[in-house]
Amino acid sequence: MNTDIETIQISLNWLRDIVSGYLNVYFRRSESYETPLLNIYPEKSWLGIFIKEHDPAYEECIVLLLSIAPHLQADFFNKLIAEHLPEGGDFPEFGGVKGSNHRGILPTGETAQFILAGDNLEKRIEVQRILSSEHWFSQQRILWLEPVREGEPVMSGRLILDPEIVESLTLGTVSKPRFSLDFPAEYLETAMEWSDLVLHPQTLRQIGEIENWIKHNDTLLHDWGMKKKIKPGYRALFYGPPGTGKTLTATLLGKYTGKDVFRIDLSRVVSKYIGETEKNLSRLFDKAENKNWLLFFDEADALFGKRTDIRDAHDKYANQEVAYLLQRIESYNGLVILASNQRANIDDAFVRRFQTIIHFPMPAPEQRYTLWRKTFPSQVKITADIDWQQISARYELTGAGILNVIHYCCVELLASQANVLDLNHLESAIQREFIKEGKIV
Repeated sequence: MNTDIETIQISLNWLRDIVSGYLNVYFRRSESYETPLLNIYPEKSWLGIFIKEHDPAYEECIVLLLSIAPHLQADFFNKLIAEHLPEGGDFPEFGGVKGSNHRGILPTGETAQFILAGDNLEKRIEVQRILSSEHWFSQQRILWLEPVREGEPVMSGRLILDPEIVESLTLGTVSKPRFSLDFPAEYLETAMEWSDLVLHPQTLRQIGEIENWIKHNDTLLHDWGMKKKIKPGYRALFYGPPGTGKTLTATLLGKYTGKDVFRIDLSRVVSKYIGETEKNLSRLFDKAENKNWLLFFDEADALFGKRTDIRDAHDKYANQEVAYLLQRIESYNGLVILASNQRANIDDAFVRRFQTIIHFPMPAPEQRYTLWRKTFPSQVKITADIDWQQISARYELTGAGILNVIHYCCVELLASQANVLDLNHLESAIQREFIKEGKIV
């Protein structure tokens, strides 16, 4: 049997013995029961590794397994209760609710209290503390209580286990989150290398500063004792015209430092409805917390722009959205990069909180020359009438614009079954790009 499956089965059997033992005591079929030992393989299974890393107490192990049981066996709790109530009947002491799709019993905080504390008030409060927002379960987004309607007992909320934890404990892997209304971010990856990125030397030097932070931040915070003095995370502003390499730079930073990069679609975050923008941002940052992700807010002007004087209710709530976002960005313990076309578009309140502000200027003629020479595939033969120095000096294009021109030229050559590019065809492709960008040819 697979070690992971065997460990999960051992753990479920252990939980079943505990729940059954307490039910026997509750229904007076026995006077007491002894808690069995949980013997699993700490080094050979994902559940064992999780327990070894977090070292949960006995009560925390029970809560964790209570929350994962329905994900593995739909009738786990139904069978146990049926053994003691074969004729059915109400059993409110056990807690638990029905889901909209799941037909078995879903455990609640009351279920955990029933198993771990019975009627002992002191122990029931201790279970409530385990399920509070201050506990490491909630702080690390592992397990929490589902909020309930106002006025209902807090512990009647379902035990919610993060879907990524479920996937990790059962499959041993965690899939990348998909773009959705609840997660309006796109995973970025690239096959390109740092050598493919052509930037101004000053820009490259500042990007090196971000790499230095990524490599040495843990040492600075923990070994050098700066954790109490500086805020977690790192915040950078990239500004410059579209197509100058801001997105590619963020993607390469993630690639070379082992971080997943997610580009935030601000059009899906910002809502015209009061309070919805904050909810969208909250879901996003809650998902990203403790994941070591790089969050890249593209076209940040849409939300991070100049705050307005308060003239009406809309202005008031717009400023509240900005303030909320500022607070979440400052408390995020990873790397956040904001991208803007112009630095002047970003509110000064944000600018003061960036560790670095990096300008991505239009590439100078020498950078354009390098881009032209490096980007064309080797299969394309360049005629003698093309002088890359003159082309670079004459036509002001971004890196993305040059790539578009080269893409167009290559497709046209393939379509005509040729591999020779002359000046006439190149300049025609450049003029086409200028027209597309709305520039005067």
